[in-house]
Parts: sequence; structure tokens; C-alpha cells
Amino acid sequence: MARPLRLEYPGALYHVMNRGDRRQVIFRGDADRCLFLDSLQTACEKTGWQIHAYCLMPNHFHLIPETPSGNLVAGMKWLLGTYTIRFNRRHKLSGHLFGGRYKAQVIDESTPHYLRIAADYVHLNPARATLVEATQRLESYRWSSYPIYLQAPKHRPRWLRVDRVLGEHGVPGDTVRGRREFSRRIEIQRQQTLMPEWDLFRGGWRVGAEDFLSRLTEQFAIETREHHSTQVRDESEIEKVQRLISEKLSSVGWDRARLRREPKGHPMKIRIAQEIRDQSTMPMKWIAVELSIGSWTYLNKLLHQQRLSNT
Repeated sequence: MARPLRLEYPGALYHVMNRGDRRQVIFRGDADRCLFLDSLQTACEKTGWQIHAYCLMPNHFHLIPETPSGNLVAGMKWLLGTYTIRFNRRHKLSGHLFGGRYKAQVIDESTPHYLRIAADYVHLNPARATLVEATQRLESYRWSSYPIYLQAPKHRPRWLRVDRVLGEHGVPGDTVRGRREFSRRIEIQRQQTLMPEWDLFRGGWRVGAEDFLSRLTEQFAIETREHHSTQVRDESEIEKVQRLISEKLSSVGWDRARLRREPKGHPMKIRIAQEIRDQSTMPMKWIAVELSIGSWTYLNKLLHQQRLSNT
């Protein structure tokens, strides 16, 4: 039976969760957690994602990404694949790390409070799992975005967005007073029984108001009728990268024919390849073929040498 397609559109919000293979741990220590967050930061830089909440648990993780470019699938493929490679390399392992397909629930982004419910569900995960003692404050759990919400903006990563969740909590602003009020509300909620709305995150593919499904159906029906015209269609990852290549070639007076003629290790090719790596999730094999560099292993070697020379 074919798996259902992921629903993607510009501005979509998701609750994403994935577990370790056979529910085994995916973080063996703090170094692994830092490695995952570093991979997440790079994924956000490549895709333009904005993360509203995250939580790293011993054998699974939760994310609430917003995708301005409608590219959840490409970003998740890069994130999970990259972290698995880094984890295996660090622990001298091979094979799968995650168990099957990640779960991605579309969140109703236009109806107030569904993002708040999702963020609270994610932030309170350590308390529900008793990873935080009753006498400890929730922010003592370091590996979620909640303690970062309580910090001043200058101490937060650029990819973590807090304003929408604070707004849906009724917090007047991202100030010392506002963050203190946010903390007070979360701690009160922590002492309460489970919210009925949290059942929404245990099944199904969407979380939203009663008319959320009809709004999604109407939106995608309209896009289908208009054949995804360039006015309403977000450019695909390949289109974005092809445009980047064309712009770089034009800036140095090259055309595609010259790109193919120049040596595989030409500095311009390496420079373009690095920009593609920084700004997209395109695989090395595709980049190597597109830039006439040869094998992806050779390209990987060139990029590694370039990084060493820049340090």
C-alpha cells in the first residue's frame, strides 16, 4: 500500500516527531544532543525554516517547524540523514538510527491557539515523562526550547521564533516581565491534568478547527485548477538551485558550456558547490553532476580541502 503524500505549502506549520529504531535511544549524551541541534540549525539555514518549539527526549524528538517555502520533506530528509551519518560516525556504527517514517501533523496556522497547544504539548513533554522532578522548575530541562524562551533575544538562535507562541499565550511582549508571565502560565499548566486537546497529537495527520480540512481541501483545489501558476507556486528546490548557478555563472561571464569545459576542481566550481550546500538540501551526487565535477566523493574531498584552507 502506497504511503500518503506529505501535505506541503508555503507557511505550513507542523508537529513533527520521530523515534529511534525499535525505540532505542537516539541521543547517548549531551554531545549527541548538541550534534542534533547543530544539524537542525544548518537545516534551518538551508530551508528557511522557523522553529517554534522543540524537545529532545532520550529516544525521540519533537519539532514544530514553520516552512515559509513549503519544503518540509526536503528539509527532514536532510536533517534525519545528516544526523544519522554524524551519529554513526561518532559512535563507530552503521545502519538505521530512526524507526520508520517520521510523523508530521499539519497544524491549523490561521486559527488562534492551536500553535500554543502544540508548543505547550512539546514543552511539557519532559514533565509528563518525569524527566523533571516535581520540585524542579521546567526550565531545568536543558534540551527543549522552553528555557531558551525565558532568555533574552540576544541569547537565542536565529532560527527559534518565539513571538507567535507568546502572542497566543496572551503575553504582551518579549520582555523580562512578559517572559516571567509566560513561565508562570506554563508552570500552572504543568500542575493541571492533561489537556483534552493533547489527544489530537496522538493520532491523525492534522490538528485544527473543525473547518481546517475543508480549508485545506479548498486551497489545494484552487492551486490544482490554476496549475500552480508562477504567481502562486513556490519555486522548487531544483529551480532555486538552478537560478543560483545561473546567477553565479553570469557574474563571472561563464555559460553552461564553459562550466562543462573547465577542470573538475576549478575554484569557481568549488565556490558554487559550497553555496549550493549552504543554501539548499540538494545531495552531493546531484551537485557533482550539475557542475561537471565528477563523482560526489571527489566533490566532498574538494569541499573538505576548502574548509581546511579557510580555518
